[in-house]
Parts: sequence; C-alpha cells; structure tokens
Amino acid sequence: MRHPSPDPPTFSFELFPPKTPEGMAKLSASIDRMNAVGPEYFSVTYGAGGSTRDSTFETLDLLLAKGIEAAPHLAAIGSSRAQVKAILDRYRGQGIHRLVALRGDLPSGMGLGTAGDFRYANELVSFIRQETGDHFRIEVAAYPEVHPQAANADQDLANFKRKVEAGADAAITQYFYNADAYFAFVDRCAGLGVQIPIQPGIMPITNFSQLARFSDACGAEIPRWLRKRLEAMGDDIEAIRAFGHEVVLKLCRRLLAGGAPGLHFYSMNQAEPVLRLWRDLGLPGAEGL
Repeated sequence: MRHPSPDPPTFSFELFPPKTPEGMAKLSASIDRMNAVGPEYFSVTYGAGGSTRDSTFETLDLLLAKGIEAAPHLAAIGSSRAQVKAILDRYRGQGIHRLVALRGDLPSGMGLGTAGDFRYANELVSFIRQETGDHFRIEVAAYPEVHPQAANADQDLANFKRKVEAGADAAITQYFYNADAYFAFVDRCAGLGVQIPIQPGIMPITNFSQLARFSDACGAEIPRWLRKRLEAMGDDIEAIRAFGHEVVLKLCRRLLAGGAPGLHFYSMNQAEPVLRLWRDLGLPGAEGL
C-alpha cells in the first residue's frame, strides 16, 4: 500500500539566518541543543532574491565551525549563472556536500523580466549538475497540497518531475497537517516513476497567528477543524502549544508508520518545540532529553 524506504529514516532541522549578532548568539545555543540528538544535517534558508546571502553564509560558517553537516538553500530567482557558480565554488571549498535547490521568491518590486538567469528550480538543478557533477546531494521542494502558483495538481506534479529528472536526489515537502495529502502525493509520484525519497516537512504549532500568516503566504493548508480549535484558544499560548504538540506528534507518528523516509523539522530557530517532538517520538538520541 505504501512505499517504505529501504533505508533507515533520517531526521534533520531547518534554520533561518538571524538578522542581529544577538540573534546569532541565541541561534548558536539552539544549534548546540538540537545537535546533541544527532540530526543528519541542518539546512539554512536563503532570502528572496538572495537578500540574506551574507547572513546565510555566516550561519553556515557557524555550523561548519561546530563540525556539523550543513545544507544551504540556494534560490534560482534573482541569481546569475556567475553568482551561482561562485557560491558553488565557495561551498565546495568549505566541504559542503548537500544543497537545497529552490526556485525561490521574487523580492518585492521585482518582475520576472529582472529575475536573473534562472526562472525555475529545474534549471538551477541542471546548472548545479553541469558545474559540479555529483559533488552535491541535491534536495528540492515538494508540495503535497499543490504549489500555490501552480495551475492545477497535474501541472505541479509535472514541475516536480522535471526537477527530479534534472538531477535531484531527494525532496523536502512544504509543511502540512493532512497525512493523506502526503501519502497521495507520494503515490502519484510513484505512478510516474518518480522514486526519490520525499521527506515530510514538519512545522510545530506554537503560535497560531504566526502560523496562519505563514500558511496564507505559502499555500499550506490548516484544516478547518484545526484552525477552529486553535482560534478558540485565543491568546492562551500554553494551551495552543500543548494541543499543537499533540496534533503534530500524531501526524509524525502516522507519517513514519506509513513509510515516510524521515522528517525535516522547521525549527524556526527554537530548540524546545522540535526537541519535544523528537523526545516523544523516541527518535535516536531522545534518551538524553
């Protein structure tokens, strides 16, 4: 019924580059806590049009100095071939072997005509392979609930297949709270002969207004029953966190039981919510929490 991975599940965390030295110091402490459980790697996001490039590099340098495997995000939109080649050369020189290749978002006020040399993620993946061969393990994005800018689910799936055929090794999904959407997406991919691991992206629920804002912007669905329960809790942060934890914990358990190849936790630079999930799932290293 499902398509369990032949390999043991893997677990990883996503970070975003802080904007201040104080934020970087706090992130360093969070990284130490999260790294204690032995994740496979940490990914680091990259702002629209490369807007966080320098702080992305700084965050990567912090991870590498701690001896941690890092997977920087690299966005197609707003980048030239020369810029991407320079970044790839830097990463190779630093001993980085994993990338998350994305189309990326257009910065405010930028039109597609000024979006750089790449318009889509598959073009970026092809370029990375052309320039670096098999040096990098390339992760791409997947959208079980359909990319918000796709005309329909079939077009979205065709776009995903193009990224895989361009040379992607694996995929990380947008976060979701409907396991059926994930399993249906994996089944449809398998039906097209797309067999790469598709890692579910997991977003803890700790702040409803923030989650609603993120979800409206990126097209992730908050099921109506879940939205209504969270709305009813108002400003009761502790109630939201306790309920949200149970919802996401059950989601993770169902995904792993159904054969998901692991989980990629969107940490939002906060150790506690993701480590609580890690502990209650009984993942490797949980005994120390």
